[in-house]
Amino acid sequence: MALKDLEIVIVSIGVKNADINELKTVSIQSQFTHYTDQFDDLPSVEPQIVSILKNIPKESRIPKTEILDSAGIKKRDIVFLLDGSDDSRNGLLAIREFIRRMAEDLDIDQDIARVAVIQYSEDALPHFLLNTYSSKRAVIYAINGLTAKGGRNLNTGAALKYVRDHVFTTASGSRHQLGVPQLLIFMTGGGSSDDVAGPAEDLKNFGVLSIAIGIKNAVEAELQSIAFSPRFLFNLPVFGELLHIQPDILSFIKSKLEIEPPTIIVELDTAQRDIVFILDGSDDTRDAFKQMCQFVQRVVDKLNIGLSGDRVSLVQYSREPQVHFYLNTHATKQEVLNSIENLQHQGGSPLNTGRALDYTKKNIFIASSGSRLLDGVPQILVLVTGGRSQDDVRAPAAALKQDQIVPLSIGNQNADVIQLQAISYTPGHALTVPQFDDLQTIEQKLLSYVKRVPRQPKRLPPTTTGGSLRHTGAALQYVKDNLFTAAAGSRHLEGVPQFLILLSSGRSNDDIRGPVKALKDTGVISLKSVKRDVAFLIDGSDDSKIGFEAIRSFIQRVVESLNVEENLDRVAVVQYSRDPTANFYLSSYSTKKEVLNSIRSMRHKSGRPLNTGAALLFIQENIFTPSSGSRRREGVPQILYLFSGGRSGDDVRTISQNLRENNIKVFTIGTRNADTLELQTMSSTPAYAFSVPDFTSINSIAQRVASVLISGDEIPEQFPTPEGQALDAGRNIVFLIDGSDDASDRFTAIREFVASLAETFDVGQEKDQIAVVQFSNTAATSFNLSTYSSSSEVADAVRNLKPKGGRPQYIGQALQFVKDNIFTPRVGSQQMDTVSQNLVLVAGGRSRDSPHGPANALKSMGVAIFAIGSRLTDPIEMEAISSQTDYAMAVYDFHDLNNVRQSLLTKLMGVRQKGDTKVDAEGDRKRRDVVFLLDGSDGTKNGFPAMKEFVQRMVEKLEVAENRDRISVVQYSRDPEAHFYLNTYTTKEEVLDSVRGLRHKGGRPLYTGAALQYVRDNVFTASSGSRRLEAVPQILVLLSGGRSFDSVEAAASSLKELGVLTFGIGSRGSDSRELQRISYDPNYALSVSDFSELPNVQEQLLASVQAVSIPITPTTPTVTAEYVAPRKDVVFLLDGSDGTRNSFPAMRDFVQRVVEQFNIEPNRDRVSVVQYSRDAEVHFYLNSYTTKEDVLDRVRGLRHKGGRPLYTGAALQYVRDNVFTASSGSRRLEGVPQVLILLNGGRSFDSVDAAASSLKELGVLTFGIGSRGSDSRELQKISYDPNYALSVSDFSELPNVQEQLLASVQAVAMPITPTTPTLTADDAIPRKDVVFLLDGSDGTRNIFPAMREFVQRVVEQFNIEANRDRVSVVQYSRDAEVNFYLNTYSTKGEILNTVRGLRHRGGRPLKTGAALQYVRDSVFTASAGSRKQEGVPQILILLSGGRSSDNIDAPASALKESGILIFGIGTRNSSREVLRIANDPTYAQSINEFSDLPSVQQQFISSLNNALEEVKPTTPTVAGKTDSHTSLGFELFRVLSSAEF
Repeated sequence: MALKDLEIVIVSIGVKNADINELKTVSIQSQFTHYTDQFDDLPSVEPQIVSILKNIPKESRIPKTEILDSAGIKKRDIVFLLDGSDDSRNGLLAIREFIRRMAEDLDIDQDIARVAVIQYSEDALPHFLLNTYSSKRAVIYAINGLTAKGGRNLNTGAALKYVRDHVFTTASGSRHQLGVPQLLIFMTGGGSSDDVAGPAEDLKNFGVLSIAIGIKNAVEAELQSIAFSPRFLFNLPVFGELLHIQPDILSFIKSKLEIEPPTIIVELDTAQRDIVFILDGSDDTRDAFKQMCQFVQRVVDKLNIGLSGDRVSLVQYSREPQVHFYLNTHATKQEVLNSIENLQHQGGSPLNTGRALDYTKKNIFIASSGSRLLDGVPQILVLVTGGRSQDDVRAPAAALKQDQIVPLSIGNQNADVIQLQAISYTPGHALTVPQFDDLQTIEQKLLSYVKRVPRQPKRLPPTTTGGSLRHTGAALQYVKDNLFTAAAGSRHLEGVPQFLILLSSGRSNDDIRGPVKALKDTGVISLKSVKRDVAFLIDGSDDSKIGFEAIRSFIQRVVESLNVEENLDRVAVVQYSRDPTANFYLSSYSTKKEVLNSIRSMRHKSGRPLNTGAALLFIQENIFTPSSGSRRREGVPQILYLFSGGRSGDDVRTISQNLRENNIKVFTIGTRNADTLELQTMSSTPAYAFSVPDFTSINSIAQRVASVLISGDEIPEQFPTPEGQALDAGRNIVFLIDGSDDASDRFTAIREFVASLAETFDVGQEKDQIAVVQFSNTAATSFNLSTYSSSSEVADAVRNLKPKGGRPQYIGQALQFVKDNIFTPRVGSQQMDTVSQNLVLVAGGRSRDSPHGPANALKSMGVAIFAIGSRLTDPIEMEAISSQTDYAMAVYDFHDLNNVRQSLLTKLMGVRQKGDTKVDAEGDRKRRDVVFLLDGSDGTKNGFPAMKEFVQRMVEKLEVAENRDRISVVQYSRDPEAHFYLNTYTTKEEVLDSVRGLRHKGGRPLYTGAALQYVRDNVFTASSGSRRLEAVPQILVLLSGGRSFDSVEAAASSLKELGVLTFGIGSRGSDSRELQRISYDPNYALSVSDFSELPNVQEQLLASVQAVSIPITPTTPTVTAEYVAPRKDVVFLLDGSDGTRNSFPAMRDFVQRVVEQFNIEPNRDRVSVVQYSRDAEVHFYLNSYTTKEDVLDRVRGLRHKGGRPLYTGAALQYVRDNVFTASSGSRRLEGVPQVLILLNGGRSFDSVDAAASSLKELGVLTFGIGSRGSDSRELQKISYDPNYALSVSDFSELPNVQEQLLASVQAVAMPITPTTPTLTADDAIPRKDVVFLLDGSDGTRNIFPAMREFVQRVVEQFNIEANRDRVSVVQYSRDAEVNFYLNTYSTKGEILNTVRGLRHRGGRPLKTGAALQYVRDSVFTASAGSRKQEGVPQILILLSGGRSSDNIDAPASALKESGILIFGIGTRNSSREVLRIANDPTYAQSINEFSDLPSVQQQFISSLNNALEEVKPTTPTVAGKTDSHTSLGFELFRVLSSAEF
């Protein structure tokens, strides 16, 4: 200190073991401190030392600020930050007395000394702030009332950040900007659970003088990092010692303080850095990828990760690069390490390193991705590659270096050293290792290079001078960070308005939304040099004549607010009724006066009907075009105001979508006669749709509409309802997120996206409410709408979510789950009729079930659905799920979710609530579900209007309501199309409006059988609104004008078996016998000579329909035998794993040659190809192609899939569930033979037994062909008969078995009768499937470890192997959750490890009945690993600690009827209930507490074994063994003979 007092400039350099904190204390300023790893590295700091010495002014005194004012030296802002944890509770009295004495001796006044007190443990809690009290008396009174906060852990870093961000601020009373000294007195009794160094350094940089006081268990190193200097550090043995140091601290506080201005710390070992790791993810690095990830983890572990410290991003690449996380994705080291831990190898070829470098420069080293390039923070790229790049690397590398980005490269022996040197900052920055196993040998050297990269001067964002790119986003971010700051002269902290005037000549090449929001959040008002092209489209029909004057006046006022000039705003006006007419174009006038004169002289157009769709098309093609004055191509905003007084007579959907796609912003203003939904459809977003009772009251919204145009801002949160009333901003928002295995590596990005959205809403009991549901093959509630009451609680809960796991994705089932379990008052979805209901779906893949019915059901409830998909989802499916087209959004990858954040928020803010819908709840009234199936083929074009009117008249006679009659309409020709489902509309008027709007479908030929099957599978289902399971009659009315080109037998029988009452009405072109076979009874088949005569049979049909008041009993009708030409459905399932890469061309050629022998036509043979490795992928379905040439072209283009391990069982199950289905083209229900040909090159890593059995039960004839790497016994089990398994030494020998296979497949002419699976010798071994169902409710929290240990001990008694015992564990409380399925693990070690790691689930109430139903429906199934169909005993072991809040009898009975043995153990609270659930009283055990489980363990196991000995499993018949030639040559011929080729 003496040297510094003499104004001697001290620069310190540390080497190797030097103490960095000591060096900082020695240096005149911390930025004059440097460090190197070795003395040899000293030359690397030479430039910085020279720079410092050159820049020291002649008067070398470091400037300091003396605080001298009218109050002398007494002005102080003092913050006490106190340890409020449980461990410091006993010291509260001493702490309180210490603060009280300090306050007594200070001149506390708002103009002199101000005091704040903050307590912290896990989080910080303000007791009072600097501006809370203005007198000493009030402060002391508040101190006397101080009580301990409580809490176990100490997050000191978070607390320091809290006082920096929330207490030392103008809003909280800090006078930092006025030069008043800022003091922090910090007291703690223990070590921190989080990082302290970064936040402590931030406080010092901010100019806060921190005094650190440690008591008892405080950590010395943490205190050193917090204290402003060593003399401000105190470490005391007990709290009582506080009073001894109080005078010294008070003396210092009262002394004359000299405060150094904040400085930017630039130390080489703790500096900020932005580091991007680029990892080679090509096929060649598959085996070494884990070592590469571990290397990155070790490097990251040595960095100072934090948003104000080091930031890290990771990119993986092969042919294309893929970002795993950006520089601003993760804020903590642990998050980064966890994300790296979850990385999956990308795979692919060739290796395009140049493309990856270019991608990283343009997409990662930019401000919107978290780069601090403009702030001078060192930008470092670390490339780890295992091969030679196939593209140019020199140009991208040079571009990186030119932008001051430092590339460092690491390669193994396969990498090209010359390329590495060309990429690296200098050739010496290229490092090599023999193998990636040796990466640790160069770890220190890499870190040394990283630490030596110097900081750069701050720079302006890139300009457009002489270039083609315009980065407005980066420029806005720069302005916010560098100009709107106190250091740059901004007075925003003093309340002075801040304005930004942006002059831009075009669209930005980077994202501007984040910087714009940040500027607005800071209070900056943006004034743009705005150009706009504004068009007004006015309803000039007869119905708007009275309101025309009001519309004209409104437009005048809007135009008066514009800056109409040639190079600023331009205006056009168009009127329309039947057709549109332009009053003037955008280029017609160049002055405001001319525009206003023309508007004043406008005459009403008149005419009818109102064709709004045609008018919008006119606007697109004739107004917003360059020839008419539009400047759209120059980036000038295009704005349309549409005034509509009625419903359009033509379609508006397509043109509205086109306008949105062309970035034309559309605002709609409608009256009470307009269709609100239509207005919202035409608007750019629903928020831009305004309603008034009539146009004469348009003045009520004039200011609001005009303000949007002038400001350019989005619509605010409050929106007028159709009645003109304001809508409360309160809303219910449910996030339905993909938690499947397929999305696990992207779950962090999904989680952060939802959390950041949650933080923008005002969550509270009477405000916004948020719920989260995860889905995969099932759905599970993470938390309900009423669970949390603040935004921070929701965000914290979301950030703690773990992915649910499971596959595949069933979106339809998940939507139904949300409808039934979330959007209900019982779980907190309050005010369904007044508060807007919103569902945000985030899906990472295509749904394996139909989501249409559940989505429509939600929409009919008034729920607004937003769907966000990635590159793996089906965009058409997303649009169908969404409430309207622009509610469907897509990102390439979930790491890009922030790209749609603002758009989603805008739409969410604009959703209106659903109107009050009254539902007749009378239970004794008749209810019916009626589906009209209309022939829409070319042959009925002239008769279609009569069919449509017939449906209208029928509907008018029915009592349509949610709880009465429901209606659906489907039209078909070659394929069927649902116009609306049974749950789409809830009022008669809605149904009639939709029927009136029906358009003839057209198409040929007529496939009535396929249409009947479609309505059975997709319309008469619960998800589509069918109430068949509620005993509501199901009625189908078919109107057909011709004979079907496919068989109707199977589908008609299937409908009758379902209990559907089918009426068939045909015209002269129909086949009367066919109609009789379709109809439920031949007498229900009606006939007219022409559809114009339909009124003649209307009363007869209506009487029959209205007479139905009870459901039809399902029957098994007799099917008339009829000869059809030989047909077959053939699916090829190809092993596409890494092991078959070289032999895949031979497999592809084999498929081609086999297909060439088939007779592929629409009603003959059909073919599908599926490839699999870890998962399965359909190349095309059975109904994708109808000609042989199409199929062969597709087969020739097949590419090898790649991947490992090989899951043949999952692939077999996949083709069963997704390919051998009617929706995918399977004609199994029509009696067409189903054939599966498997080409397999290795042993499966999962069990094939259940899936193979399931296929056999379905009647699928499976042929298995394996190579030398296959398991012959496995192939025999998979094949329909063991003799149907063929083998080749290599797939190049496939031609040797081709004729043998063809002889069998070509003989197929009749379907295979489903059989029970053939047993192998292994089936004689005792086996069992055991499911443990554990009570995980709040009541079992303390005794859950005892339950877990009991499961472990029981499992240890089992013989766990793939073909022996299987185990599953399920926990439940309010709902059930699978910890793992029966087919998840195949070894005892894996199961025991998972059981040991089980966490208590928690929740209430206890619903044992629902849990029993869940395990029956979701766990004891073939897809979950159950072998019930193979005769393996099924056992459920229930451990229940309380009484169920729902009914247990029905689910328990259902389990018993399914043949499942139920054992139960209950406590004193549940033993009687468990007794009722168990199959037999001897299967139920009773104990006082679960801690007593060991006392009944042996007795329980004995009961289990005794029961198993008594069980007689259903043993499938063992097929007799025959000679293979006999089997293939005779048996197959007998079963499958007479095909035509």
